[in-house]
Amino acid sequence: MIEEHDELLNEDDGSQETITKVTGMYKEWFLDYASYVILERAVPAIEDGFKPVQRRIMHSMKDLDDGRYNKVANIVGHTMQYHPHGDASIADAMVQIGQKDLLIDTQGNWGNILTGDRAAASRYIEARLSKFALDVVYNPKITEWQSSYDGRRKEPINLPVMFPLLLAQGGEGIAVGLSTKILPHNFIELIDASVKHLKGKRFTILPDFPTAGIADFTNYNDGLRGGKVRVRALISQRDKNTLMITEIPFGTTTTSLIDSILKANEKGKIKIKKIEDNTAAEVEILIHLPSGLSPDKTIDALYAFTSCESSISPLGCVIEDNKPYFVGVTEMLRRSTDNTVQLLKSELEIRLAEFQEQWHFASLERIFIEKRIYRDIEEEETWDGVIDAIDKGLQPHIKHLKRAITVEDITRLTEIRIKRISKFDIDKAQQKIDALEDQIAEVKHHLANLIDYAIAYFERLKKDYGEGKERKTEIRIFDDVDATKVVIRNTKLYVNREEGFVGTALKRDEYVCDCSDIDDIIVFTDQGTMMVTKVDSKTFIGKNIIHVAVFKKKDKRTIYNLIYRDGKGGPSYVKRFAVTSMTRDREYDLTNGSKGSALWYFSANPNGEAEVVTIMLRQVGSIKKLKWDLDFAEVLIKGRASKGNRVTKYAIKRVELKERGVSTLKPRKIWFDDTVQRLNVDNRGELIGEFRGEDRLLVINQSGVVKTIIPELTTHFDSDMIVLEKWIPKKPISAIYYDGEKERYYVKRFIIEQEGREEDFISDHPDSQLEIVSTDWRPMADVEFTKERGKERKPNMEVDLEEFISVKGVNALGNQLTKDKINQISLLESLPYEAPEEVPADEIEVVDEETVDVVESQSESGNSSKDDDDDHDLGMDEKGQVTLF
Repeated sequence: MIEEHDELLNEDDGSQETITKVTGMYKEWFLDYASYVILERAVPAIEDGFKPVQRRIMHSMKDLDDGRYNKVANIVGHTMQYHPHGDASIADAMVQIGQKDLLIDTQGNWGNILTGDRAAASRYIEARLSKFALDVVYNPKITEWQSSYDGRRKEPINLPVMFPLLLAQGGEGIAVGLSTKILPHNFIELIDASVKHLKGKRFTILPDFPTAGIADFTNYNDGLRGGKVRVRALISQRDKNTLMITEIPFGTTTTSLIDSILKANEKGKIKIKKIEDNTAAEVEILIHLPSGLSPDKTIDALYAFTSCESSISPLGCVIEDNKPYFVGVTEMLRRSTDNTVQLLKSELEIRLAEFQEQWHFASLERIFIEKRIYRDIEEEETWDGVIDAIDKGLQPHIKHLKRAITVEDITRLTEIRIKRISKFDIDKAQQKIDALEDQIAEVKHHLANLIDYAIAYFERLKKDYGEGKERKTEIRIFDDVDATKVVIRNTKLYVNREEGFVGTALKRDEYVCDCSDIDDIIVFTDQGTMMVTKVDSKTFIGKNIIHVAVFKKKDKRTIYNLIYRDGKGGPSYVKRFAVTSMTRDREYDLTNGSKGSALWYFSANPNGEAEVVTIMLRQVGSIKKLKWDLDFAEVLIKGRASKGNRVTKYAIKRVELKERGVSTLKPRKIWFDDTVQRLNVDNRGELIGEFRGEDRLLVINQSGVVKTIIPELTTHFDSDMIVLEKWIPKKPISAIYYDGEKERYYVKRFIIEQEGREEDFISDHPDSQLEIVSTDWRPMADVEFTKERGKERKPNMEVDLEEFISVKGVNALGNQLTKDKINQISLLESLPYEAPEEVPADEIEVVDEETVDVVESQSESGNSSKDDDDDHDLGMDEKGQVTLF
């Protein structure tokens, strides 16, 4: 709408311009358009869960339904009588409904949601309504109708859907200034939740995706705005060099998933040899890895850098009373269930009225024929006379009827044929009336017990249509993947120590290590400064770099040892500290901050090692002792901002390394969280033990595979793992297994001779099966025998496995347990045994890592410990000349 025209003269070229104000257009036209898109195209209604195009497709299919398949092109054409848009949009919407495999029985190539392949053209594929759709979607008697867009036909305002269809199918749409994303849920779980709601119980429903996969619904937020669902592909290890993806995340296809993996490989985030896509009816993507690459680390890298993990943000928005309404899935289910109850009530009331009407006329018909009232009309010459004669003849016999007789009732009686009157059977007529009375009583009972009737209705749906609709998506809680820990080291880091540059482009300078382009690096200079910065091609840090490495956040075990001079001629101090937090690209001074400070000694120790160094002073004046040893194990680990303990007030000549040290940190405690199937050091789950650098984990699977592994926090474990504990090399493993080839049970005890090697300790016959396994020193087993016909059951046998067989190699067959048939084998309480104590690797005093955190946090806030300013020396106070390192 044009509100105003102004014509202005352009002074530069003499031409005229017309300025049109479009305020009215935005106020009216845009709002009208937005409302139309929201209400008529993009957002489903809460009553039946359909968008308008979907509702019209379902109505058209019912119009055409004769039990046979119809060409989709024919259905699309028929739908265009109700839907004022093109055939392409209708065909696409119909394919989406068909791919959800709930309402439409499809035939032909309808595409593949796994691969993303499109459906064939609508003229080549066919469809008909499914039995489920015919059961729960349609009932013309309780449907409200409206005129179609051209006024020629009637279409439903809402279909009387008696099932939470919107939650079962999900819905997604983008309107003008508004969108919706309702995730699909499990068919059986929705029915169970509806029953719980009807019984007044609390319920929880979580999405279930047709592509299966695994998902973390911790932050689902009931499907409301602000919620988030993390979905992952199901990745398993086929062998040491092959990974297999068998389920994909919702919202992806095998094509898009493979493309994301190839892009990550090109960028150097992961390393793969090749990918094979064997997907057909089920997903099978094989990822071949280069030899020597960790499969566990690659799995985490796939989750971190590819579409193998994605995040979905739900947004529950529906149309209610011609307005957008934001609602959670719990409330959606309640509304749907309550609506189903009301629809069932309306259906019962209509059925009751129909039965009562049938009973009324059946009773009239019986009176009319049995009392021969039809003879009263023989003398009548007018229609009114006929009506009056019949009415008069019925009056003495209708006291038991539920309503008065109408002219329509009498008219129907006059239409009864003579043939039917002549063959009228009173007994059969009474049986029909009795049957109708039973049906009326039954319907009244259902109305009086409507909730029970609704529960039975839902349970019937579950029984009739629930087969094959079990949950596909596995519910898990995900452990966050730290991208810096799993990224492939795809570049090399170099340093120019003298000039003070670090980066990946300094290929003529000193090589430091492999790194990735998302890593941070930590750099120290001889002036006692430290900086953490992101990997780049070339970065200036400061001249005379003495140490550079990849920085690990929250690293409590890397301890830095240093001795520095405070100012040009001041005393020297010693300190030990960890760097667990920092601000990137900020320069930190590790000395006391005095001008002219410098380092005498520096070392970085990945496991908290504490070496012994020799302090040598310059000969100046009357200093008596010019040389002594300093043991870093005697220095407490504090924060990086601490001043440290004074070594000497005299000038140092040099500091030399005398003896390399051992770790002063406690062994690392490791827990296993069964919920996420991951190791952790955060006190979550079951404590496995305390681990030093050389310690390993023992892993035994139900398939009869045993291995020892380094306890890395990124390790993935198979679903059939039955033993996970700290490995004690001399501790034997005892097992009883069934050998499929020999058809006998065998007992064996063995120790693992080659650490890090995966070995099978039962035969590879397909019928071989591990019965029990124990890592106790003296395990006991109970053997229950099978009762043979005609004989008494043989008493159970207790087996001391230590006495039964000696320790042999892992590949040994073992000793036969018995020749008798066995019903069950179970472990008993082990015999007492005092295991040898583990001898500590060293006798040094260890430091708790928590102390590092406490002191670090104190130093961050400027609170150094009292010892920082101690005035005592750790060596003899003597004069001397010094040189760095």
